[in-house]
Amino acid sequence: MNTIRNFGLLLGAGVLAGCAHVDPNPAFRELANTVHLRTGKRVQWNRGSAEDIQAQAAVASLLRHPLTADSAVQVALLNNHNLQATYEELGIAQADLVEAGLLRNPIFTFERRFPGQALEADLLKEFIDILLLPLRKRIAAAQFEAAKLRVGHEILSAAADVRAAFYQHQGDQQLVDLRKTVADATERSAGIALKMHEAGNLRDLDLASEQANHAQAKIELARAQANAVQSREKLNKLMGAFGTQTNWIVAPRLSELPGSEVSTAQLESRAIQQRLDLAAARQQFIAEARARGIARAEAILQGAEFGGHYEHEIEGSVHSIGPSVNVPIPIFNQGQAAVARSSAKLRQSEQRYLALAADIRSDVRAARDKMLLSRRQVEYFKSTALPTRTRVTEESQLEYNAMQIGPFQLLQAKQEEVKTGAESVEALRDYWVARAELEKAVGGSLSGKFISLQKEGKESGQ
Repeated sequence: MNTIRNFGLLLGAGVLAGCAHVDPNPAFRELANTVHLRTGKRVQWNRGSAEDIQAQAAVASLLRHPLTADSAVQVALLNNHNLQATYEELGIAQADLVEAGLLRNPIFTFERRFPGQALEADLLKEFIDILLLPLRKRIAAAQFEAAKLRVGHEILSAAADVRAAFYQHQGDQQLVDLRKTVADATERSAGIALKMHEAGNLRDLDLASEQANHAQAKIELARAQANAVQSREKLNKLMGAFGTQTNWIVAPRLSELPGSEVSTAQLESRAIQQRLDLAAARQQFIAEARARGIARAEAILQGAEFGGHYEHEIEGSVHSIGPSVNVPIPIFNQGQAAVARSSAKLRQSEQRYLALAADIRSDVRAARDKMLLSRRQVEYFKSTALPTRTRVTEESQLEYNAMQIGPFQLLQAKQEEVKTGAESVEALRDYWVARAELEKAVGGSLSGKFISLQKEGKESGQ
């Protein structure tokens, strides 16, 4: 009777364990809080709720106004279907965590021998399943944290990619306007040259030179337009825009340089402490370390079962009941391979963690240097190159008014001024793109306060 009672308790525990609920909402709320702290933006997991409709209404509203870097990021976080698919990783990881806390179903076997001599029944449960259940839950918990952090990293990376793509397109569009100005100027110059040539006042070489300048300007305009089209579609793709959603317009000009640059000191250390993909790699290392601790036991005791056996002999109405134990004998497999495999996975995860940390530091240095160099270029254009070109144009205008130079020289001076302006726009565009890349490398906004994972955890728990 004690055996039957024990089996009843075991089955009752199994039923209670089977009632575990798979709810990824708390994890997503924590993740959404992390994203909001680092970007100031909202994320929405579309699963057929009323909030989904509100999110789509917000997307439509943002796209009706001239697009900015911030609004483009917000649209992407609400509208990008690849991100929505990434959010589902939370549901998968949550399900894996719940499943790790469930006992495997016991096995019931029934045997009836004919012609009616005996009836036998067994109820078996794997011994290793019960023994290692708490440890498996700890492994799954670390893997769940790793999955959650990887999803967070994907969201932050997508936000930084959108920001960089926006600045790229905004700069490309501004260059189109400047290249069109040059093309219009060369067209006027070529037209004047043609009239002067027809009047016999201009050499063939000078006419050909003006026409070649115009042809080159048209080529550069076409190239700028092609670049703008490509960068627009890249931004559409990152925002998940399609159909009428692609009819947005962009704010016309890049923002000027900020008055003072953010501090670039300790950026590498900051990135190491707050990059979510590195934190995910750390959690994966913890999971592998925990798995290594039970590798030998799992290998040796796999298939070990205990349970109860019931037998009824028809003749004589004899009943018998008793415990049943099946234990593998570790003669051939003593767990050496499992331990070696687990040790290799642990070393592999450690090396991947260290490699990622080194890559992060390199990415931070590269993006930081690119941003600072681009800033210096923009400042040089503003302080020296553009004023010099403007002065050349002004002096050319004075000499033209005094009939000391011809119209071609004046137009050429204006064209060179516009070209220098275009180069300064390219430098300004490169600065903002590099700044977005640096934010991606650091794992958060450069202008915001430092956010550690520990602080995020405390705030998300409030």
